[in-house]
Amino acid sequence: MKTIFSGIQPSGTLTIGNYLGALKHFPELQEENNAYFCIVDEHAITVPQDRLKLRENIRSLAALYIAVGIDPEKSTLFIQSEVPAHTQLGWMLQCVAYIGELERMTQFKDKSQKASREGVSAGLLTYPPLMASDILLYGTDIVPVGEDQKQHLELTRNLAQRFNNKYNDIFTVPEVSISEVGARIMSLQDPTKKMSKSDENTKGFISMLDTEKQMEKKIKSAVTDSEGIVKYDKENKPGISNLLTIYSSFSGESIESLEAKYEGKGYGDFKQGCANAVIEGMRPIQARYYELIESDELDEILDHGADKANYEASKMIRKAKKAMGLGRVKKKK
Repeated sequence: MKTIFSGIQPSGTLTIGNYLGALKHFPELQEENNAYFCIVDEHAITVPQDRLKLRENIRSLAALYIAVGIDPEKSTLFIQSEVPAHTQLGWMLQCVAYIGELERMTQFKDKSQKASREGVSAGLLTYPPLMASDILLYGTDIVPVGEDQKQHLELTRNLAQRFNNKYNDIFTVPEVSISEVGARIMSLQDPTKKMSKSDENTKGFISMLDTEKQMEKKIKSAVTDSEGIVKYDKENKPGISNLLTIYSSFSGESIESLEAKYEGKGYGDFKQGCANAVIEGMRPIQARYYELIESDELDEILDHGADKANYEASKMIRKAKKAMGLGRVKKKK
């Protein structure tokens, strides 16, 4: 049985792009693997956060994990900051990492360029070793990630190998699995860009917690073209192609069958059908979410997940400390 680790930042409500691209497929991973799903709240604070909103987002993300089908009896779902070994190993790996390789991280360069040099936190530079510690603590074999995280996973592999060679061979060097299963969902207002929860234009994305009216309105206002033909053509008809991908992913109907279904019909009928499919697909997830969000059940699941994660992580952190020579050896009596 392989061990899989996946972490998501609680930095806002996830979109249907996040759902179709990743979360929808998480339940499959827990069936044949030892799966860890982590809410990486300590990564979120590399940029300023409102403390009350952050706590709300942590709880909301946990509820969404369960609502999409994560089974706490089959998986370990936990909050990163409730397992101290993550930051402990993160510091140890910072001492193994080199400044040059951290400064070459694309996400650091992109985010630091958007802020003045004084406004860039040291955590933004050094969080890749913390990400590495998330993965290495659990003997992770495979990390399913998007293309944008590939560079960070390569650094994780390098840090694991460097530690193993310098101190002791204790870390599993994880394999990077670039997900090709999930659909790549684009912005409803600019279908050449990936759908993002941080999009300033809220019409560009559908939140997993949008109301049914909001979902319908956003799909009906989605950018298309003047041709009036429902056909998948990513290059020439990116808007319609994106809606076909969304429609197909939620309804289970093939894109070819949807093209045939709307042959000779206008975009109005097509958009309404797409909206109905999204609403029907999200309805049971939202129902389970709202059942969980105020419940003791969610806290019990997270307490149980933290206990399981702490047990496993503490074994690895002891090995890592011993390998580096940290702590003390008690005199034998």
